[in-house]
Amino acid sequence: MASVHATISEPLILGDKSPGQVTDDVCSSLERGPHVSWWIALTVSSSMLLLGLVAVVYQVLTGIGTWGLNNTVGWAFDITNFVFWIGIGHAGTLISAVLFLFRQKWRTSVNRAAEAMTIIAVICAGIYPLIHMGRPWLAHWMMPYPNTRGPLWINFRSPLVWDFFAISTYFTISFVFWYLGLVPDLATLRDRLARGWRKTVAGFLSLGWNGSFRTWFHYETVYLLLAGLATPLVISVHTIVSWDFATSVIPGWHTTILPPYFVAGAIFSGMSMVLTLMLIARKTMRLEDYITERHVGAMCKLLIATGGMVTMAYATEFVTAMYSNNQYEQFAFINRAKGPLCWAYWIMVSCNVLSPQLLWFKWVRSNMAIVFAVTILINIGMWFERFVIIVTSLHRDYLPSNWTGYVPTSIEIATLVGSFGLFLTLFLLFCRFVPVIAIAEVKGVLNHGKKPH
Repeated sequence: MASVHATISEPLILGDKSPGQVTDDVCSSLERGPHVSWWIALTVSSSMLLLGLVAVVYQVLTGIGTWGLNNTVGWAFDITNFVFWIGIGHAGTLISAVLFLFRQKWRTSVNRAAEAMTIIAVICAGIYPLIHMGRPWLAHWMMPYPNTRGPLWINFRSPLVWDFFAISTYFTISFVFWYLGLVPDLATLRDRLARGWRKTVAGFLSLGWNGSFRTWFHYETVYLLLAGLATPLVISVHTIVSWDFATSVIPGWHTTILPPYFVAGAIFSGMSMVLTLMLIARKTMRLEDYITERHVGAMCKLLIATGGMVTMAYATEFVTAMYSNNQYEQFAFINRAKGPLCWAYWIMVSCNVLSPQLLWFKWVRSNMAIVFAVTILINIGMWFERFVIIVTSLHRDYLPSNWTGYVPTSIEIATLVGSFGLFLTLFLLFCRFVPVIAIAEVKGVLNHGKKPH
């Protein structure tokens, strides 16, 4: 009997909840009016979004000369932000699809928010290639549809085209996967809400869900198929983004390690952002029983694993460059560590290599304040990683007479602020109108870890 109890892990959901209590806990935050803190957060995020919107309109009307670009640095803040946001979205697919296929039950408390974060991050990422085109009103030309332009087609070797297909595919699959998982919970909301527009909308979006065995059987079949379809996206999407760099001939970019390096970095940054947002939601929405120390600890362990992969990639880049005996490749990496932008490189190393090492200690993983601080540092470090890869590889090329610096303009900074405003605004609206916790999935793990009577 003792051996049986030794194999039982701690419960995933605390408080000895019943299925009815789960429904009440999750839906009550949607049925009552929003807290004043939500309105304050929405006001701040909407102001950031408005600032970014003004900046985008101005640069579209004026041209990308409003950026701090020069003859050497042709890619800078916009592509840095694009790679950052597309990476943020990877954790949602990992938690929802990959961990579902591996039957990791702890994902049920965080997968809904992670999926929403993926969709919102991809929307934020899609802004930058459109602006970078210079003529965003011609973005539809990238779609291979029958047209009247005769032999004029897009250049399929262009990284912008690769990004377009990567973003559109990723967004479509992620949105369908997220919406399908929402259907049972929308039906729950439909049945709980009083008459009004919210009940009508929930009824329409729940697609006539009736909770029968036949309905659940088809739902679970489609959900499994979509999980299998979405899993390759974790690898393929950021691999395509890495090819923007790896297929070039610029020292510091044309390395074969970039695809796995970018994928590991994307999961690393995405998981960090998920943890940041879930720690906030856990406290402000009183979800401590659903997002427990066990959930936080599992995500911290994933941060340790992917952070180790990123650290290995940093070291491999340097060792390969030194071993290659290529003076241009060697200079590119030495310039990162000792050049005029070395401060950005060492911020990247400090945040991405050193700070995650704290998570090896269980007492750190149990301290939500320290974990939150570490995730913030990782988010900062991963943005600087993309900045270092792009700008430091460009600002000093083969001819010293071409060497120049790069300083972002106020327009670029405002656009970055606006993208964070868009991200936070959409996430706050998601928390207000959609169940943050997957009610139906959490009910399936209520007895996990409980001692048998």
